Amino acid sequence: MKALVYQGPGAIDWTDVPDPVIQQPTDVIVRIETTTICGTDLHILKGDVPAVTPGRILGHEGVGVITEVGSSVTDLAVGDRVILACISACGHCSYCHAGLYSHCLAAEGASGIGWIFGHLIDGTQAEYVRVPFAENSVYKVPEGVTNQQGVMLSDILPTGFEIGVQYGAVKPGDVVAVVGAGPIGLSIISTAGLYGAARIVSIDLDANRIEQARRFGATDGVNSGDADWKDQVLALTDGLGVDVAIEAVGIPLTLQMATEIVRPGGHVANVGVHGKPVELALEDLWIKNVVISTGLVNTNTLPMLLKLVASGKIDADAFASHHFALGDILDAYDTFGRAAETKALKIVIDA
Repeated sequence: MKALVYQGPGAIDWTDVPDPVIQQPTDVIVRIETTTICGTDLHILKGDVPAVTPGRILGHEGVGVITEVGSSVTDLAVGDRVILACISACGHCSYCHAGLYSHCLAAEGASGIGWIFGHLIDGTQAEYVRVPFAENSVYKVPEGVTNQQGVMLSDILPTGFEIGVQYGAVKPGDVVAVVGAGPIGLSIISTAGLYGAARIVSIDLDANRIEQARRFGATDGVNSGDADWKDQVLALTDGLGVDVAIEAVGIPLTLQMATEIVRPGGHVANVGVHGKPVELALEDLWIKNVVISTGLVNTNTLPMLLKLVASGKIDADAFASHHFALGDILDAYDTFGRAAETKALKIVIDA
């Protein structure tokens, strides 16, 4: 089969690789119909995730059709169309019982990390993929939900909701600021209203993305390139800062920005993938009773979000900005990597 293979920092190749095979009784094999590229894939290409070694097939999002099932799989069948969660979880260990699928103890090599697709095992940017712990890691696609909508549920919507909105402890009436209006930032904006945010401020350097954010539910936009960007944010509150500041980029500056605009007693939720150390001004923060959270998505909200997408309460189609064929995935990476120029949000790649 063909797959997108990581060859080291800055190098990927669309090439022939062996077809995946069932390795454990709980596995299934899925023929990928739709996949996409995540900002985390770009972090991998930059060398920010050293656990990803040359030869690894990238990708952790996808929708496809099951072509083979392991001997222990009873709730899934050949022909089922499924969404692949970006997190693989056994469903039986202590972390899984606590809903913390992201730290499944039975994950590849007992790594304690549930994100294994395109990280510790071969991923979804391929014609076929092996899915471990299938019965707890894939979700049947209901009638009326398209592949394009489904692939947005593999990662970005659960990540934005769980690690941004839930970990940020958004509550009714809150003013929420989201630093970064890429796909993850937009997923936070599109789900913050579920918990009653009264005002959602989108902060970004890209004027186009700030404008796009309004389509997803942002009430206000601030360009962080403006010298007075911080004053603009404070002016949208009572001058004390926002209730919840959510970082959705993954660089030191944006986390620092989030800590500068949060009010005393507020929450800072870090969602971005960081590849470098971040200096935290605890000498200023310790006295403000600020809670700072980090996290890797668990995808345990995926079934609920899937219902909201199916009912039209969340517009998953709005994330799709570009479409490519699977064989043109190198062009898709180029387009996604130049998002400021191409205005790419989420790229849909169909087999």
